[in-house]
Amino acid sequence: MNKVVENNTGTTGLNDQSVNILDILKYLAFNWKWFVLSVLVFGGYYLYDYSKTPFMYSQSEMVMIKTPMNTPTTARITRTNAAFNSVSVAGEILQLRSKELMRQTIERTNSNISYSVRRGLRDYELYIKSPVQVQMSEEKSDKYFALTVTPLDSSFVIIKNWDAENQGQELKVALNKEVKTPIGNLTIIPSIYYNSESYDEDIRVTKYSSDALAGQFLANLEIRQMEEDASLLQITLQDYSPERAAEVITTLITVYNEFSIQDKNQIAINTADFIRARLSIIESELGTVESDIEQLKTSNQGVDVGVAGEMYLSDSRQFQSERTKTETDKKLVQMMREYLTSDSKKNELIPNNTGLVDANVEAQIVEYNTTVLRRNRLVEGSSSANPVVQDLDRTLVSMRNNIDRAVDNTLTGLDIKIQNISKEERKARGQVLAVPEKQRVMLSVERQQKVKEELYLYLLNKREENAINQAMTEDNIRVIDPASGSSSPIYPSRVRKMAMGIGIGLVVPAVILLLMLMLDTGVRTRKDIEGAVSVPFLGDIPLADRKRGSENQRLVVTEQGTDPVTEAFRILRTNLSFMTAAENAQQVVTFTSFGIGAGKTFTSVNLAASLSFLKKKVLLLDLDLRKGTLSSMMPVASKGVSHYLSDQSVLLSDIVYRNGIAEGVDIIPIGMIAPNPVELLLSTRLDELINDLKSLYDVIIVDSVPVGVVADGAIVNRISDLTIFVIRAGKMDRRQLPEVEKIYQEDKLANMSILLNGIPKGKMGYGYGYGYGYGYGYGYGYGNKK
Repeated sequence: MNKVVENNTGTTGLNDQSVNILDILKYLAFNWKWFVLSVLVFGGYYLYDYSKTPFMYSQSEMVMIKTPMNTPTTARITRTNAAFNSVSVAGEILQLRSKELMRQTIERTNSNISYSVRRGLRDYELYIKSPVQVQMSEEKSDKYFALTVTPLDSSFVIIKNWDAENQGQELKVALNKEVKTPIGNLTIIPSIYYNSESYDEDIRVTKYSSDALAGQFLANLEIRQMEEDASLLQITLQDYSPERAAEVITTLITVYNEFSIQDKNQIAINTADFIRARLSIIESELGTVESDIEQLKTSNQGVDVGVAGEMYLSDSRQFQSERTKTETDKKLVQMMREYLTSDSKKNELIPNNTGLVDANVEAQIVEYNTTVLRRNRLVEGSSSANPVVQDLDRTLVSMRNNIDRAVDNTLTGLDIKIQNISKEERKARGQVLAVPEKQRVMLSVERQQKVKEELYLYLLNKREENAINQAMTEDNIRVIDPASGSSSPIYPSRVRKMAMGIGIGLVVPAVILLLMLMLDTGVRTRKDIEGAVSVPFLGDIPLADRKRGSENQRLVVTEQGTDPVTEAFRILRTNLSFMTAAENAQQVVTFTSFGIGAGKTFTSVNLAASLSFLKKKVLLLDLDLRKGTLSSMMPVASKGVSHYLSDQSVLLSDIVYRNGIAEGVDIIPIGMIAPNPVELLLSTRLDELINDLKSLYDVIIVDSVPVGVVADGAIVNRISDLTIFVIRAGKMDRRQLPEVEKIYQEDKLANMSILLNGIPKGKMGYGYGYGYGYGYGYGYGYGNKK
């Protein structure tokens, strides 16, 4: 037979498996109970987590980094020499975040001792508001300990829970008196907050290692440069106590400034030591020269030179003065060279501001000292293996070599200058041959005295300048805004926690349900079928409510019923009328499927009953000769279709049972289970049977075997006017639909159409309320409620 009706989508929609967002939302809404349960579980968990999480507070302080000249510095770090002469903002931030700096801050503020109480589910950090303070003996002051202190009255407290082995043991201790405990000698000191309100409240006291706690504080410390080119820093610390956070930030700045002043004063200290050593040597040499002058004057009683010699002596003294100054400069350079070549001074700061004639050398020394201080600070904050430290070490070696070469060049220049002056002096001295030899000796000694005297006075002046500079050393950081912050905690947030709980509570079931949906390869809705095959779609039947009767009762439709299943079969009955080639033509409708369990018998029985409500004469014919599911609905029958096909003497009236399942619906059971069903179905007697039945009934409904299991279904096809291929929602794999399409395209079944059976109410797709969006609880707007 020819195919009567084609799917409107034709073959163009066979691979259309697009997902409709509205369908997914309907599917998720159908499982709303899982969302409610998930939101309650996760919301409850995050509410519990909020209730037990300690409050975290934030405190911030604004500071400005200063140069030694009390001016803001630039934040741009370059590799030029100017970078070493200015304060690096990035470097200062690294120093502020050094572990040693934080460790000393913790010890000064006693932040390594925690005082907390539990109120409800949450622990609260008391810090300075603790009613008691615990002092340990010196020998155990750095060791970890934990205990619980419970104030009893104005004079005594209870100490307990000092370790796991002594759980349950308690000590009654008097305030302000040292007591011996398993963790060492300690003293409980009451604070200004010790009063009757703190009685019987357990205070948990925990002493942490300063090194370990420094890491935790540094993890919660944030130092942010306010602008790229500015020296303003915002220092923020998050902690369980706002008072402790503010005090730690303030003390951190204080300790940093102390370290900075120590670094700056180190140069002055080294310079003072250098000047002190040189003064001691020059003072001794000056005493020797003055003693020689005294002896010469005593022995010679002075020499009277003539007026003629005064002119020559004047020239000689001028050159002597120039050579004296040059020799003084050379002496200073030689002292500096001795300092530079000393092995014991190789890694120390170089004295500066010593009056070297070469300003370039002085500038290089200042640059070198600044770099040494920067390197030492980085070593304190990390180690000598730090790549930055190693890079600075190489820079220092290069800079010191440059200074050595500059000093050598200066000495060479001074030697050449002295040689020239000496040459001119010898020329002038030759003009005073008449001057007594003793007078020349006197002049030589006086010249030595003058050189050493000038050098001595110069060093005394530099010593005073160095002392003044040391006394005027300023802090490197100035506080702009003291530490402050909100009294409200920044974490945890009740709104954020609840939003997270509700969000996760909605996401988790949605993800699970969508994963289940993606992993479910079964045919679920009409859309799955229409998108994969071009077979005409006859209708869909919602899942029947088995509470209507026993498990074996397959008839669920009623004549006046308005339930979804009854309405679905009414729609199926209407659609069936369009599936015949001619109006009012007698029709043989065969129900088949791809496998067992699709619901052929259920749909055939209920369709037969629904047709009988239209006063049609309907016959149910069970041709499933191997199983006979339809026949199981009847009492034991003596004869059936197998008897009729195998025995010529059996009449039609012998096998037809009137009103077998409903009024107006007759049934022909299988009778006995035939050993040769294929041969029986191939006999011409089956064709004769169908022809006889067509004259007696309006509709003949055949319950056939699955076409995908045995060959019987294809054999029965010759008697069919219309074949309804039943697919059970969720039972048939979508990957089998191409096989169904192949059967249709090869025209193996007469006028083949598809019926989707057993769709759960509320499933995604066209949905059942029941109906295609019409919501049948009342039918088409008429009838009574269920």
